Amino acid sequence: MEEVLLRNLTPDVLGVLVRRGADFAAAEDAVQDALVEAIRVWPDDPPRDPKGWLVTVAWRKFLDAAKADAARRRREERAREEPPPGPAAEADDTLRLYFLCAHPSLTPSSAVALTLRAVGGLTTRQIARAYLVPEATMAQRISRAKRTVSGARFDRPGDVATVLRVLYLIFNEGYSGDVDLAAEAIRLTRRLAAAYDHPEVAGLLALMLLHHARRDARTAPDGSLVPLAEQDRGKWDTKMIAEGVEILQAALARDRLGEFQAQAAIAALHADAPAAEETDWVQIVEWYDELLALTGSPVVRLNRAVAVGEADGPRAGLAALAEVDESVPRHTAVAAHLHERDGDPAKAARLYAEAADKATNLAERAHLTRQAARLNARIRPARGNNASAEGGRGSAG
Repeated sequence: MEEVLLRNLTPDVLGVLVRRGADFAAAEDAVQDALVEAIRVWPDDPPRDPKGWLVTVAWRKFLDAAKADAARRRREERAREEPPPGPAAEADDTLRLYFLCAHPSLTPSSAVALTLRAVGGLTTRQIARAYLVPEATMAQRISRAKRTVSGARFDRPGDVATVLRVLYLIFNEGYSGDVDLAAEAIRLTRRLAAAYDHPEVAGLLALMLLHHARRDARTAPDGSLVPLAEQDRGKWDTKMIAEGVEILQAALARDRLGEFQAQAAIAALHADAPAAEETDWVQIVEWYDELLALTGSPVVRLNRAVAVGEADGPRAGLAALAEVDESVPRHTAVAAHLHERDGDPAKAARLYAEAADKATNLAERAHLTRQAARLNARIRPARGNNASAEGGRGSAG
């Protein structure tokens, strides 16, 4: 419970220090020191005001560090004279941290790491384990990111689209190490939605909830992937789906459509179908058309081809796929699926095998390999039967 509380308070405390005039890198170090102190002290002496306690200790640690640096003395004296911030500024502080950690000068990987550390309150070790890199490597990445943004000013609003992309990157990492990054991304997006009233923030939160609701049905007991059409929909989290749909409907009602709202609308249509064969593919194609108009993304065009294949038949899907660059990831896998549905198992098996060779994810590679093997097993007996029939006709003649 204390760990969750500390992680929730981290961005608020860091925001207070930054607003008081602390350099971001020094403030983040001071907050981390205060968190360590809290873990040591709180079990025996819990504070009445946890946030106030953390602000006091972190500010003291910042000032102690600042005293060792003559160049910071003037700023320290100025900050001492500032009155403590009122509660009305908390949302703004949190929002500034989101924008700062998704600064355009940072690489996506650095922005993700800094967001998890400064806004999420995770330790460097937890982040390193989640991304399967050495702790020293992650520490260097975070240090470089902190140095990069330390001089950033907030004289203009940040780019919410960049923040949302960073959060979506975190969500798509799923679960690894001892941190559930999908759940962490949802928590951080909820905080952003509370601080920033924007339909695309709501759209991303809805999208995350709708995808996360299907999580338990995505893998079999042996760890293999279960395609959407084959998932046990009884395992879907209906409460989470209902929340996602409600958030999405409120966002769409504002008539400021963005790409995350459109993606969430597609996910909601999948979630709404009691069975795979009852999916409203025609409406899904319409939403992909909206999404394509918004993004022009080749990946969206690829996914649209799948939807067209379901709505209008595999030949129409293959025609739509012909407009997609073959270098787009999963192009070969989609072609295999459509050719199988079009009644060409031999070509589909070959394409599934090619797609498996290209796959970078082990679970996806195993799934595609099984698909190829399944079709090859069906093709062999058919070939054997044809050969027997031809032999029989020859001996009769």
